[in-house]
Formats: sequence, C-alpha cells, structure tokens
Amino acid sequence: MTVSPLLYFYLLLYIPSCAVGYLDGLLPNGDFEQGPKASHLNKTVILGKHALPKWEIHGLVEYIHGGPQPYGMFFPVPRDHHAVRLGNEATISQSIPVKEGSFYSLTFSSSRTCAQDEVLRVSVPPLSGDLPLQTLYSSNGGDTYAWGFRATSGIAKVIFHNPGIQEDPACGPLLGAVAIKELFPPRPTRVNLVKNGGFEEGPYLLKNTTSGILLPPKQEDYTSPLPGWIIESLKAIRYVDSEHFKVPFGLAAVELVAGRESAIAQVIRTIPNRFYNLSFVVGDAKNGCHGSMLVEAFAVNETAKVQYHSHGKGEHRAASIKFTAIGARTRITFFSSFYHTKTDDTGSLCGPILDQVRVHPVHK
Repeated sequence: MTVSPLLYFYLLLYIPSCAVGYLDGLLPNGDFEQGPKASHLNKTVILGKHALPKWEIHGLVEYIHGGPQPYGMFFPVPRDHHAVRLGNEATISQSIPVKEGSFYSLTFSSSRTCAQDEVLRVSVPPLSGDLPLQTLYSSNGGDTYAWGFRATSGIAKVIFHNPGIQEDPACGPLLGAVAIKELFPPRPTRVNLVKNGGFEEGPYLLKNTTSGILLPPKQEDYTSPLPGWIIESLKAIRYVDSEHFKVPFGLAAVELVAGRESAIAQVIRTIPNRFYNLSFVVGDAKNGCHGSMLVEAFAVNETAKVQYHSHGKGEHRAASIKFTAIGARTRITFFSSFYHTKTDDTGSLCGPILDQVRVHPVHK
C-alpha cells in the first residue's frame, strides 16, 4: 500500500514528540542515492513535485550524477554519488519529526557551480539564513557546512532554496548529502565559565568528509551549530575532528581559516570587578598549514597576541590572559591575524587551531 504525501505529513504531525528518537545521521534519502524514475527525468531535470523520493521540489531542480558533466563542466560530486542543483528560485524540502524545544544542527555539502556570486538559503521556519558560496575554502569546490536551529514544534520543515536569478540558467548552488544531529548545549561550571570550551559538542560529521565542516558567518549562540559559540565574522570557521585532523585535546577543535574575517566569540557570565583568567590552546591541525601564525584573544580591555610557528606536525602551545570583569556579561573573542593556505594546495584556506578555552575566577 502506498501512502500519499499528504497522509504522510499528517501521520508525522500526530507523532508525539516523546516518541521521536535521538537524531544523528542522514535525512531519509539525504544522500540522494534514491533517484527519480526515468519517466520523471528530462535529461537531468526532475519532473514532478514528489519525483525525488522523500523530498518535495519546486522549480527547476536537476539530478546530478558524479563524474564528467556535459559541455566540459565540473561539479564537485564524487563518482558514483549524486547531488541536486537548484535553478533560479528553486526549492527542495523535507518534513521530519523532531522534539519541540530541542536544538539541532544540519550538516550538508554545498558549492557554487559557476563563478557568479551564488547563495543557498537554508530555513526551518521561522528561522532562515543565507549562506554565501562565493568563497571556496577547498580547492575542489566541495565544502561541507553546518546550520543550527531550535525546533518550535514536533515537525521541522527543512528547506533549501536558491533565492538568486542567475543570467546563466545552468548556474545555481549544488546540494549534496544532508544530515541532522540533535545537540545538547553544555552548561558552564564552577571550574570553567565557558560553555563548550573544548568544542566537543558540535555538528554531525559526514562519513565521506575529510575537509572539516564550515560554520557559516553571523551565527548567534542560541541557534549556533557549535553550541555556546557565536560566529560573528564575515567568513566561516572550520570545525575539525580528531579522526581526520590533529587536535590538541579530545575529539574536536576549530580552525580559524580566514584571518581577521574569521572570528569566534562567546558571552559568559561574570561578576563585576572580579578577576578572571582566560586560557586556551593554539596549534596546527597537521593538514599542510605551515608558517608563522598569530592568534589574537580579547576579553574586556585585555588582549593576548599568541605567536605560533607551524611546521605542519600537529603541535600546539598554551596561552592565557587575566582580565577584570566590568559587567555581568563578558565577551571573549578569538581570530587569526594572518591568512594562510596549504603548502601543497594553495587553493585551500587553512589557519591555526583553537581548543581548550577556559575561564575561571582568580585572585589578583
């Protein structure tokens, strides 16, 4: 028996939130390996609102196969894998059961297909965000992003939309594998006022991703895919894991990949006129990023400029500064002073690693 899309939606609507399990993996057909039937394809164009299994589409959406493309075009899709390309004003969406009030992170691969300034709009109503795809952080053009949201009901409609009108209809953002992970934002403690200071709680890591996950700019802490942290810069921060990179401690860290355009911050609770110590670790991810690095840290009126010379061996060093709080809230901020690219791949941005951020009260 087949279930109509409308009936499927109402069935989801009446699933109690307590019955929704922990989400940590691909969305249904999140890798697009279940393709449309041949009768629902006009060359690469998908025909029909529900022709792509588990997804709903509007506008011109193409089903892309990995490997060589017509007219000599290159799409960063691995051979024998699939993706979709969103044409002008096109949308692809899926409704999934979630826990109302819980925090989630979407992980997805995306890239532009032309040299034009392309944007991918990600939304889970009422939240929405635009991801500029003009900057390529990896030389092959295939970047992986994370975007966070808080569920306002038991059903989340995940929407990817191309808001642009490109002169060339063959242009438009490419969307690869899509996954979701429920997040559990850590709380500050007496020994560390920084939430998620070791970056252990973060977005889902796609199994075939070896270049880290980009955390888009202008992410606020209450919906950040990296709980507790604000991506307050013009460019992204890279989230790296210990399986594919060298991180100083634990399972993850962040890489400051775009110089002063790539800043990460957090607002912590403090007591006015009390003294605090801010400590952290900087290093390299053993990913071919060499040279003289400089990480700047800010807290109130205090600044630390930490120099680190990377030999690409995954080494690190610790640093700290003391500051006096002037209010009940104090912002701590980090960024890299310089721009770096990999020595063996000058088209890939890289930078210093940041880990083990801690703040605790001290005596003068």
